Amino acid sequence: QVQLVESGGGLVQPGGSLRLSCAASGSIVRSYVMGWYRQAPGKQRELVATFTSSGSTNYADSVKGRFTISRDNAKNTVYLQMNSLKPEDTAVYYCNAKRALVYWGQGTQVTVSS
Repeated sequence: QVQLVESGGGLVQPGGSLRLSCAASGSIVRSYVMGWYRQAPGKQRELVATFTSSGSTNYADSVKGRFTISRDNAKNTVYLQMNSLKPEDTAVYYCNAKRALVYWGQGTQVTVSS
C-alpha cells in the first residue's frame, strides 16, 4: 500500500514562498511518476508540476518560472518550491504517485492572502 503524506502548507502573503513536502512510503519516489496537483474551491483538480516517466519535469503554464518540483530519492520525498505566490494559487495541494495504479495524499491547504 502506497502512502503519501503532504506537509508545508499554510497562509502566506502575495509574493511570498512556501515549500511543500510529500513523504512517500517505501522506495517509490524513484520508480513511480510523482507529481503535484491542486484543487481550488469550486474548480476541478489540476496538474501543477510532475516528473515524466523519463525523469524530466512538466509544469502548468500558470506556475512556470515560479514553482519547482524536486525529489530526494534517499528520503523518499518529493518537494514543491513555490515562489512569487499569487492569490490564485490558493488551493488544496495534493501529491500524486502513478504507475499501474494512482495514489493520492490527503492534501495540504495553501492560502495566499494579505
